[in-house]
Amino acid sequence: MTEGTFIKVGMADLNMGESGAILKTTGLGSCVGLTLFDPQLRIGGMAHIMLPSSDIAREGQLNIAKYADTAVPELLKRMMSKGAVTRRLVAKMAGGAQMFAFMGGTDTMRIGPRNVEATKQMLEHYHIAVVAEDTGGNYGRTVELNTDNGVFSIRSVQHGVKEI
Repeated sequence: MTEGTFIKVGMADLNMGESGAILKTTGLGSCVGLTLFDPQLRIGGMAHIMLPSSDIAREGQLNIAKYADTAVPELLKRMMSKGAVTRRLVAKMAGGAQMFAFMGGTDTMRIGPRNVEATKQMLEHYHIAVVAEDTGGNYGRTVELNTDNGVFSIRSVQHGVKEI
């Protein structure tokens, strides 16, 4: 993998890259951008999670990257196939915004917060700690993971660029 290779992760998508690659996803509103990074091997993975649970799936062919409960295990499986070790993984996440205010505030309208909760539950299941996050709020984000050093950059119109 050459230095500075960009790997785009689309909506309801996941991918991984090795030392030098930069994983990037745009348009995180209520969606969660989850990254996993093995600092020893410099392998990174990113998932753009749209919904908390595949229980609500209506599509014929299940898109495993779309849901927290299926994206996390798939990303782990792919990274482990490249030699990543679960106990070394560093998790960081962003997104999960509440993009619209709803009267009555039913749980079904809390997609962003529910995505964050579901993603954290899946990580907890695999004993992976979230070491940094930029979640919530009511604004969109674009995120990048640098697989050279594990730096997670978050860009938003309202808050500029921050690295965690």
